[in-house]
Amino acid sequence: MKDLLEFLARELVDSPDQVAVKEIEGERCVILELRVAPDDMGKIIGRRGKTAQAIRTLVKAAGLRDGKKVMIEII
Repeated sequence: MKDLLEFLARELVDSPDQVAVKEIEGERCVILELRVAPDDMGKIIGRRGKTAQAIRTLVKAAGLRDGKKVMIEII
């Protein structure tokens, strides 16, 4: 899940070297914190949040395979 989120973010932004994903794991829930350069924030969020929602949907689907609930925070 972490690798998938990092891959998707690196492909969308202009500064892929500034993409960082931190994973915080609980018993049933995994929180992934995505950090990007301030100039790339709009590319990750997209118009009306559609890109961010699509990223969340893909990563959550990958988490379901592992039986984990995934939450993504974009910082």
